[in-house]
Amino acid sequence: MNYDEALAYINDKDKYGSRLGLNSIGTLLSYLKNPHRDLKYIHVAGTNGKGSTSAYKSQMLIAAGYRVGLYTSPYLEEFTERIQINNQNIPEDDLARITDLVKIAADKMLASGIEHPTTFELVTAIAFVYFKEQELDYVVLEVGLGGRYDSTNIIETSLASVITTIDYDHTEILGDTLSEIAYQKAGIIKENGLVILYPQNSEAESRILEVAAEKNARVAKVPIDQIEITSQTYLESVFNFKIDKFNYKDIKITMISKYQVYNAATAITTVVELDKMNLLKISEKEIKEGLFKTKWKGRLEVIKKNPIFLIDGAHNLQGMNQLVEAVKLFPYKRLIVGIGILKDKDFSHMIEKISLLASEIVVTEVNMPRKLNASILAEEISNYNKNVYIEKDIKRAILKTFELASCEDMIVFCGSLYLIGEVRTITNQL
Repeated sequence: MNYDEALAYINDKDKYGSRLGLNSIGTLLSYLKNPHRDLKYIHVAGTNGKGSTSAYKSQMLIAAGYRVGLYTSPYLEEFTERIQINNQNIPEDDLARITDLVKIAADKMLASGIEHPTTFELVTAIAFVYFKEQELDYVVLEVGLGGRYDSTNIIETSLASVITTIDYDHTEILGDTLSEIAYQKAGIIKENGLVILYPQNSEAESRILEVAAEKNARVAKVPIDQIEITSQTYLESVFNFKIDKFNYKDIKITMISKYQVYNAATAITTVVELDKMNLLKISEKEIKEGLFKTKWKGRLEVIKKNPIFLIDGAHNLQGMNQLVEAVKLFPYKRLIVGIGILKDKDFSHMIEKISLLASEIVVTEVNMPRKLNASILAEEISNYNKNVYIEKDIKRAILKTFELASCEDMIVFCGSLYLIGEVRTITNQL
């Protein structure tokens, strides 16, 4: 099959929905001769910060001279973004070729009376096959949903299980308490493994530590009290960070906001711990170089100026609160917000702070079945801000924000990663 046929095959399997559990992905990989084995993984779970933290780790390892695979989801603009090696997306020809192999394996499952793999299981299998072929030094593997029963958790060992911030999201699947959600995230912890833990709410943290103890895993907490932010603007952050015997000075990152400093510290803690265990070698220079070079599309990303046009994939309460704090770093006269949210999100709480901060708000809809109706979202927003416009078409919504904004104003689009990818593509074409 060619690339377009491969995408059509993968996307057609959306009809099977999502399925948590490891039996299906395990069977699929067995038909592919278990390509996931014998790779060195850094496994990353959490509610927010997974993608950015994974990107930081990948870039630091690349700066240290390693060949690094990166698996993330969802993609923003190009499907091939999800599977990368040293910042290069999987080539379309390779994706098509490997999808053909995975399809043969999936067909064997069907012939044996086993349910067809889901889209995420297919893509995860494609990533494992590609990474195995490419003889990598390390793979940074981001969890899709939860952790315990996520397809990525089919891996039997990892160098480190990294858990970023935990908050309420996907509660209908993961549970409606922080303890239940943390239990799902902690499912990636391996027997006798290493856990890199970002400090959590006490309820979540105690559950993670409990799982780590059951697995006889060593926990290294990110020492966020040793972070000193010396400068922070909408262009970059500069901070110092003490960890163990190291005292890193003047670390610079160009990904915006305080929480990105914390994500960077989580990534530093990971590589420092692995270096201590002689599982990799990395210098202070390489750490700083990798962090400074890290970019992550769609996460507090400025894509135009005059007016400033910022996009952010904030899609839950914690993410929206972090966005509001980041917006305060920017110089602007009026804030124009474009927003679209999925209907299974806690939208009534998500929109409060950003609605109060905005001068005018344009409500649109995400191009997928799970979209929240724009009229429902607009009605909720009107409780906090009466200057609300509805443009269900995303391009028309973008044009409306430009119409409302002057050069001194700022435009922010947020609410869903699925929305932000399309906004990024359309805006860069204007």
